[in-house]
Amino acid sequence: MKLLSFGLVAALTLATPAFAYDGTNCKAPGNCWEPKPGYPEKVEGSEYDPQHDPAELSKQGEALTAMDNRNAWRVWHMKQSGEFEYDVTKIPGYEEGGTPPAE
Repeated sequence: MKLLSFGLVAALTLATPAFAYDGTNCKAPGNCWEPKPGYPEKVEGSEYDPQHDPAELSKQGEALTAMDNRNAWRVWHMKQSGEFEYDVTKIPGYEEGGTPPAE
């Protein structure tokens, strides 16, 4: 009997956190995020504003453009010679930033 009552108390104790939130502060169903106390309504200009540098943000775009350019050279070389060359510096006529000749 003691084991059964202990098990019942343990089960209720473990299940209690699941019933703790009643959803009364939700803006919409499933949208129940609330900021911590002291978090500003407007992030811009506050201590939480990341203030990203535009030069840093453009680095990924520049890297993707350079990758596309290298891939264009690889495809051009493959069509011309029939063999794939990974190292673009070994492709005749390759220059950094240049585009492959028109077909």
